Amino acid sequence: FLFLVFYLVMIHSDYTGYPFPTAPPVDPFAKIRVDDCGKTKGCFRYGKPGCNAETCDYFLSYRRIGADVEFELSADTDGWVAVGFSSDKKMGGDDVMACVHDDNGRVRIQHFYNVGQWAKEIQRNPARDEEGVFENNRVTCRFKRPVNVPREETIVDLHLSWYYLFAWGPAIQGSITRHDIDSPPVSERVVSIYKYEDIFMPSAAYQTFSSPFCLLLIVALTFYLLMGTP
Repeated sequence: FLFLVFYLVMIHSDYTGYPFPTAPPVDPFAKIRVDDCGKTKGCFRYGKPGCNAETCDYFLSYRRIGADVEFELSADTDGWVAVGFSSDKKMGGDDVMACVHDDNGRVRIQHFYNVGQWAKEIQRNPARDEEGVFENNRVTCRFKRPVNVPREETIVDLHLSWYYLFAWGPAIQGSITRHDIDSPPVSERVVSIYKYEDIFMPSAAYQTFSSPFCLLLIVALTFYLLMGTP
């Protein structure tokens, strides 16, 4: 009997390997596509001119998928990256979605509500289809959340337009701490999920050289050096 079982198993495997199929590999995190920015999704880039989702200090994209909005976030940090939806450009009373890198190497999507300058975690989390990765000292994530939600103070209706607050920073044992810069970037105007734009915001290092005063100073110094001293 045992010989018969062995014979049938060998026939089933066709003498080429194990008789039972192995589990399929887990799909890796699909890289964020920036060539879709301004076309099939809206994007915000903060950092060096020409940066992408893997090189910007901060990157966010959004696009509508049925009754959901899909968000993609990435930042140059080993802690957390977040987007806040606000009725003004100030922190306080804001609905916040954050992707947090914990001590086990996982990236979890958490929901917060800004109470003044303090972020309080809310157990009711509208995120779904969550995925995230920590690679090359960057936290990157992707998730969906419904456009429409039952009326709730801590969860805004994305049908409406909001200012977007962009922030990132370190985490301690999976808990977020203060953001990396004192004045995190904010969208210049309210954002509509029905309008796809590709918006670049230079970081502080590049804002200095792009100001009109600095450009005038550079021109003056160049002219002085070319003409020489009298």
